[in-house]
Amino acid sequence: MTPGEPVGRPEIVDAHHHLWVRARHPQPWIDPDTMAAIDADFTPVDLAPVAHAAGVTQTVVVQSVATRTETPELLGIAAADPLITGVVGWVDLTAADVADRLDRLRTGRGGERLVGIRHLVQSEPDPAYLDRPDVRRGIAAVGAAGLTFDLLVRDHQLPAAVRLVRDLPDTRFVLDHLGKPALGRGDLGDWPRSLGALAAEPNTAAKLSGLVTEVDGPSWTTDDLRPAVEHALDVFGPDRLMFGSDWPVCLLASSYLRWIGALTDLLEPLGDDERAAIWRRTARRAYRLPTS
Repeated sequence: MTPGEPVGRPEIVDAHHHLWVRARHPQPWIDPDTMAAIDADFTPVDLAPVAHAAGVTQTVVVQSVATRTETPELLGIAAADPLITGVVGWVDLTAADVADRLDRLRTGRGGERLVGIRHLVQSEPDPAYLDRPDVRRGIAAVGAAGLTFDLLVRDHQLPAAVRLVRDLPDTRFVLDHLGKPALGRGDLGDWPRSLGALAAEPNTAAKLSGLVTEVDGPSWTTDDLRPAVEHALDVFGPDRLMFGSDWPVCLLASSYLRWIGALTDLLEPLGDDERAAIWRRTARRAYRLPTS
């Protein structure tokens, strides 16, 4: 524990949220009928009051669309907003000049806040996407640049993610949303075993995020989430887990504060130092965020 760091949960780092203005960056994945709660624009002005009410002192904003223009805009937003201290952006992993593209992002406005890269692997139709040599070259370039690679995969894609992290031991990986387990349905299938295999690799960490939207409907309970959180604690341990709100996507099933309240209850058996790791310390270490 960092000397002088408060215990309990006096401050939070939100390691996963989004921002978008659809006129500049359309979000074609949003269904206006079934996803009306997020069929809107979300800006730092919208984020600030809910984050501050929850005790959030730092955030990491994460890309939401695979375009070259979104990441520079997010970096510019972060440069002007002291709350947003990290950006997980996007580059075309299959491009021959991934390293040069990363350099251009880092030398632009807000480039010092680029902490990672993500691709929407969950939407890739190719089940062997993470095994492709061109994709792996791109991810290796992300690691060589000192950035993390965020894994956005569904539960059935976890075995491919395990192969990837084993083959790229010098790259740091962060698993988003615990790999999207099928919660509230009585059977987690192969997810527990696959998550354990991923956690066995020392270059991985994971986010306690995006879980409320994996339960069928907004009538979820804390007990619906408990199997995933407890298994993640067993295999990763608190020092490799971090909190993420997944705001505004979480609004499909929960308010910001309701999710924090549920996770607070789920983490209650832990010690103060273990909770401090999940609420802030792991995110700061994984993404090399400033601490003051």
